[in-house]
Amino acid sequence: MLRLLQIESIKLWNNRASKFLIVAYFVLLLSIALIAAVRFDIGPVKFHLAEQGIFNFPYIWHFNTYVAAFFKLFLAIVIVSMTANEYSNKTIKQNLIDGLSKWEFIYSKFLTVLSFAAISTVFVFTVSLILGLFYSDFNEMSIIFSDLQYLLAFFIKLVSFFSFCLFLGILVKRSAFALGFLFLWQILEGLFYMVIRWQSDGATAASISQFFPLDAMSNLIKEPWTRLSAVKTVAGQIGEDISRDYAVHWYSIAIALAWTALFIYWSYALLKRRDL
Repeated sequence: MLRLLQIESIKLWNNRASKFLIVAYFVLLLSIALIAAVRFDIGPVKFHLAEQGIFNFPYIWHFNTYVAAFFKLFLAIVIVSMTANEYSNKTIKQNLIDGLSKWEFIYSKFLTVLSFAAISTVFVFTVSLILGLFYSDFNEMSIIFSDLQYLLAFFIKLVSFFSFCLFLGILVKRSAFALGFLFLWQILEGLFYMVIRWQSDGATAASISQFFPLDAMSNLIKEPWTRLSAVKTVAGQIGEDISRDYAVHWYSIAIALAWTALFIYWSYALLKRRDL
């Protein structure tokens, strides 16, 4: 396992574009802390975003994992590129000649996926903990370490998404086309949802679309904005009820993990069938 990870890390770190994207990704994750500096002073109206409760425990786990997930595209580009480069640089053929089996090749990529997801999760946990200790109104241990299921959901979301990118890299063999296919798939899922909703209703469309791969990943962490007390107060004043289910459900995790297993299996099946 360590040998396979070492091989992949050498490939990534010797690629300037990959190195830049990885560093940029973690810098952007760190930039979540800059949200605390957002402040508007317009006459008598004074607005400080950090004072709205976004960094309160345990809400911060929900908010930061949701925001951090938007930056995953940076590592998605790295994963797609590292897979496509194996074909363009013919390193995949050389690895197989040197004794690496096709399963070990896929396994090494999946270990990279797991490493990216695990390091990202630990990084978000650390940043969130520090921000919470500085800005949260609640510092009891039982409150600080509640709702950590959002970190688990974040980890699974990254693993599933990166596994999808790995599969696309193996399938298409060209990074630009693979990323284009990723965006096309997002559009197709949206179109399928609209067709189902047109033929039935919103509840039926939602229950079916939760099995779509990208929608399954999205359902792991629901939007956190409507949980803010300020938003609820405004909604209550205009007579709107925005109470929603924000929980991380076991079936959402199961669906995402099922897609992850399928993507890895399909990646191996494709590689096994190909004559390299």
